[in-house]
Amino acid sequence: MNKILFNQRYWRLPFLALAAVFALMQSACKKDVTEAAPVITSVRNYAASPADTLVNSIITGQWVVLVGHNLKDAVQISFNGVPATINSIMFSDTSATVLVPAVIPFPSVPAESLNTIRYVTRHGATTFTFGIVAPPPTITSISNENAKAGDSVYIYGLNLFFINELTFAGTPITDYAAAGDGTSIGFKLPTLTQSGPVVINTKSGTVSTAFNVNDPTTGVLCNFDDINTFSWGTGTDNSSVNFPGNKGYYAVLNNDVLPAGDGNWWNWQRSINTNDVQWIPVDSLNVPIDQYAIKFEISVPAAWTGTSIYVLKGNSFDYMARYEPWQSADGVIPFVTKGWHTVTLPLSEFRGSDGKGTAAASLTTLLGSSAKGSVNIHTKNFSASPSASGLKAAIDNIRVVKIK
Repeated sequence: MNKILFNQRYWRLPFLALAAVFALMQSACKKDVTEAAPVITSVRNYAASPADTLVNSIITGQWVVLVGHNLKDAVQISFNGVPATINSIMFSDTSATVLVPAVIPFPSVPAESLNTIRYVTRHGATTFTFGIVAPPPTITSISNENAKAGDSVYIYGLNLFFINELTFAGTPITDYAAAGDGTSIGFKLPTLTQSGPVVINTKSGTVSTAFNVNDPTTGVLCNFDDINTFSWGTGTDNSSVNFPGNKGYYAVLNNDVLPAGDGNWWNWQRSINTNDVQWIPVDSLNVPIDQYAIKFEISVPAAWTGTSIYVLKGNSFDYMARYEPWQSADGVIPFVTKGWHTVTLPLSEFRGSDGKGTAAASLTTLLGSSAKGSVNIHTKNFSASPSASGLKAAIDNIRVVKIK
């Protein structure tokens, strides 16, 4: 009996050893697969429409899905040599959803980096050749829409390179400096003869502003000169010593350091209040609220921090838009202008709860059925501490215009 048990016990040993070796081989194979270098086989569109379709080329600012193998554990993904932001939640072994960087400096990309997707994991790297093109240009803002001849003007946006033609209010601009990453164009404004849009034509397309620049009348509610609906709150001036580069009269907001929570906007020089004006035509009340904005030019000669400027319609505090240019993604940075600067506050940014709550749902909600009422520009210290500085600012050319 013992001999039989002995034989059975030792007869199993080779099989146990083989099983252990086989398990080790499986583990090693699995480890080899897991730690293999990444491979990209195709690129798919991530947008809902058309959904999940293969694409032949991609543009900046586009969400895409990279398809392949061993795509987990990515440490860097770059397009034309520009790193993208990585969100590890959107990765699997066979796919990676990623946003192509919005800014790619195409003119300065080395030839060997053009039309490449570089994918790096902890286990290796691969370079996939794929068409990456610059989309049509966009304009996000203009430093001064009502500048004078000789003033420096900057146009900000994306893909502002490979420029074929640039016009400002119908006047060709031929002498300009474009940022290498395509985010701005700067030039000295020539003498203008008319109003008109800003138009930029590039190799990848054309963009034109929905509004005119150098326009003294369209949508203007108060310019303190020939369209003067100003009522009370502060004084006006036309000195080009105090605020150089002015075009006629302007209103001046002026306060010293404000105590915590000081909102006494009715005090002298703490507000600009007009008579009732027509903000937009009544027959435009049914368009989306983000298609209109209130604009004005502002000049701030000394560093400003802490005092908030906010805009109301008709002295109703249900909704307000706050203008706090000293607040930035990098924290509080004192704000100052070199001459005059255009402020654009989309009407979709008028919010309840001191400008930090829910946005007005429609133009009718914000402006009422007549779209008529005063423009009120006030100052306040919303914080629980004294403002870091006072404020001295000139404001001119208050207007509401269509921006889309």
